[in-house]
Amino acid sequence: MLKVNKHNIYFLKGGGEMGSLIAEKDWSNSSLGPIETWPPSLCTSLNIILHSKLPMLVFWGPEYLCFFNDAHKPSLGDDGKHIAVLGEPTETSFPESWDFIKPLFDKVYTTKDGLFLENQLIPIFRNGKIEDAYWTVNYSPLIDSEGNSEGLFVTSIESTQKVREIAIAEEVDNRFKASIKQAPVSIGVYRGPELIVEMVNDNFLELADVKENDIIGKPLFEALPESRDGLENILKKVYQTGETFQGTEFPVKVERHGSTELGYFNFICQALREDNDEISGTIGIAIEVTELVKAKHALSESEKKFRNLVMHSPVPMAVFRGKNHTVELANEAMINTIWRKKEEVILGRDIIDIFPELKDQKFIPLLDKVLATGIPYQEKEALAIVVGDDGMRKLYVDIDYSPLIDSNNTIEGLILTVIDVTENVISRKKTEEAETRLRLATEAAEMATFELDLIDKRIIYSPRLMEIFGHDQSSNLSHEEMRNQIHPEDIDPIVRKAFTTAFETGIFHYEARLITPSKEIKWIRTEGKIYYDDQEKPIKLIGVVRDITDDKINQQVLLESEQKFRLLADSMPQQIWIADPEGNLNYFNQAVFKYSGMDLEEILEKGWLDIIHPDDREENVNQWKNSIETGEDFLFEHRFRRHDGSYHWILSKAIPQRDEEGNIQRWVGASTDIQDQKKFASELEQKVKERTRMLKETNEKLENSIAELQKMNVELQSFAYVSSHDLQEPLRKIQTFISRIAEKENDTLSDSGKNYFGRIQDSANRMQNLIKDLLAYSRTNTSGKEFKSMNLNEIIEEAQLDLMEKLDEKKGVIEIGNMCEVSIIPFQFVQLMSNLISNSIKFSLPGVPPKIKINSTEVNGKEIQDLDLLPFKDYCHITFSDNGIGFDTEHKDKIFEVFQRLHGKNDYEGTGIGLAIVKKIVLNHDGFIKASSMPNKGVTFDIFIPMEQ
Repeated sequence: MLKVNKHNIYFLKGGGEMGSLIAEKDWSNSSLGPIETWPPSLCTSLNIILHSKLPMLVFWGPEYLCFFNDAHKPSLGDDGKHIAVLGEPTETSFPESWDFIKPLFDKVYTTKDGLFLENQLIPIFRNGKIEDAYWTVNYSPLIDSEGNSEGLFVTSIESTQKVREIAIAEEVDNRFKASIKQAPVSIGVYRGPELIVEMVNDNFLELADVKENDIIGKPLFEALPESRDGLENILKKVYQTGETFQGTEFPVKVERHGSTELGYFNFICQALREDNDEISGTIGIAIEVTELVKAKHALSESEKKFRNLVMHSPVPMAVFRGKNHTVELANEAMINTIWRKKEEVILGRDIIDIFPELKDQKFIPLLDKVLATGIPYQEKEALAIVVGDDGMRKLYVDIDYSPLIDSNNTIEGLILTVIDVTENVISRKKTEEAETRLRLATEAAEMATFELDLIDKRIIYSPRLMEIFGHDQSSNLSHEEMRNQIHPEDIDPIVRKAFTTAFETGIFHYEARLITPSKEIKWIRTEGKIYYDDQEKPIKLIGVVRDITDDKINQQVLLESEQKFRLLADSMPQQIWIADPEGNLNYFNQAVFKYSGMDLEEILEKGWLDIIHPDDREENVNQWKNSIETGEDFLFEHRFRRHDGSYHWILSKAIPQRDEEGNIQRWVGASTDIQDQKKFASELEQKVKERTRMLKETNEKLENSIAELQKMNVELQSFAYVSSHDLQEPLRKIQTFISRIAEKENDTLSDSGKNYFGRIQDSANRMQNLIKDLLAYSRTNTSGKEFKSMNLNEIIEEAQLDLMEKLDEKKGVIEIGNMCEVSIIPFQFVQLMSNLISNSIKFSLPGVPPKIKINSTEVNGKEIQDLDLLPFKDYCHITFSDNGIGFDTEHKDKIFEVFQRLHGKNDYEGTGIGLAIVKKIVLNHDGFIKASSMPNKGVTFDIFIPMEQ
């Protein structure tokens, strides 16, 4: 006996699909309960049927819960309900059969006696309808150890076909003699192994072209010898075995009109049995389908030729069937060049499933229309977007959609012809676009066109040429007259030389001066090409002429500006150098050569590292590589060899210059000698370690050093102020001439040229902002310090008014608390508040309106322990806070340094001087400022200003 537990239901293993379905079904709501609780006898019964190859069923309990194996499943039909009925009561699972089988089930279940029935009628719902089906069934009771019925064990073999065949035979036998003569088919009855013809109907006689007296009572193939090869073995086999034979479109030779022909027949041959079931003869029924078969063969041959035509056509072709446009046929040209997909994913599928991108294009509606109306459709250069295995392509195609009509004049599909004309269309469009661009470019660039006949020197030109030469556009000059306006100094070395070169190369080009009738000197650029006849003789010159006078002037101005820039860089005491994006140094100012004692050739030959102390080279290389790879600023202290051979400590810093996309274009670096600072720091550290008695002397030296540093700071500020003013004049000229070039020559510039000019303009604008900020920074020291007692409300309102537009743009608000009345320099304090408010607007969180809070209180210096405030002075403590992006606490001092930025210039605008100006103004007021912040938590500035100066 099988034992079942919840961890092992192995009786279902190997039970096929039905075993899997039983194991997967949720039995929690069934009267049987979980599988683990099923009776062992049920499990044993299921184990038997699931592993049997015979159709078997188990009907369990008084409800006759239904189970069956894979062998019985085909009897339920293609759309059988086997999934739903497993374990369900038979009355609800098979209502169509219940009235027939319930009495039988009850009898076996009650009496416990088995029952065997042959060809029992049991209707069944399958294939979408209720069918009469016949079964040979054995019902056996399942009895437990106490003699009680637990269910039924059933073997069931369907005999529907057999019953139908018997019924057909009986019906034929009963009505045979009455109907055989008038049957519209050919019927013959043959007795014994010799197939003696007992009866034939008129249709048979007509078909065989014989008379009844010539065939009745004779062996069939003695009367019809021509048919022996096709039928004799079949009829004798039916007689010997009793098996019915059915043939479709069977070939048989027949005698007609004095000649033997091959005919085709659909026929059935069946054994004739006596009451004792002994075979006494055969009966054959035949229907001639010769004409139909010939028509089918002709159609098949025609279709074969059509398919060959399509498949071997060099033109892309396809055949669609049905309303969904299912691809029945497509040749290699269509699959490989237009659709670009594998054949196995195309044939037999609807076109919209293969190419879903067509649903947004015009082609499917066009196919539907041709299929519905039968009217062919043609279109030239239709734009199609097709996604093949190699990606999406835009194609221009000539299309032809024609209906495919069957013999019944019904439209059953479409024939498609598609020709790819993409290259022709693109080539034509490019030519048209090129001609349009050339015309527009010529007009926009104020170019003049000309055509010079090299044989008779006749010249044809556009009106613009006369304007360039200083004449009215209606003037008519000869080539010689135009030549005479060329500057005498440019005739031989430039113009005539250009003609000589053109006859050798075919390209005509020169830049020369001309003199207008008003004695104005102009520069022109002439470009053209020489054309030749069939004998390779030059016959004409076609070209363009452009006035480049402004370009020449601009070039001169830019050259002068560059010279001034280099002069300024060479006058700076710092060592300035420039590197390419890969880190290769390619420019040095004069300070580098003066400091190192090397010239440019030596530095390039030996390398920049030759100047650096050997002990610092490896770390220098690592730091520089890291900056090149990450884009981070380069900041490094190392030792440089001076011209006298000594090494000094140098602070080198390089910042990447980026384009609009954030790509590094160059590195600009500066190296400053910090030997004195290093020496001072070293000495200071040594002095701190000395005895206390040396403290006073050290402090005095420290004060002297601070005084020197302050003096240096004042000198640097003065230098920055003067440099900023000197830089503005060439910068304004650069911006002016860049604007003129952009306005007048924009259409003649290449995309690369436009990009370079745009980047020059952006750089000039950034430089102008930097100069303004440098002036503002220097002005905080150089401007007169006129203190005035004012309420800070007035200062904040003025600053807020200047920034109202930016505040409104970001929907920002400023909350102002109680404000002190304090002695300040008004215009500087307005700038301080403006810079702080502008900073909060700029660094606000994305999508969050900036919220600024400003408060002030009066405090005494001794109340603030951690700041160097004078204990005997009263201070105005200003608290300025916002809700912006904030910063890491480690940067709280760095933000007040000049040019220090915590973000890239492409992330946030500005020069990095704003907060340095704020700190400078606070120091001008003998005050103190500190900042505290966390990322995304805003920033708070604490400012302490003496109440009275």
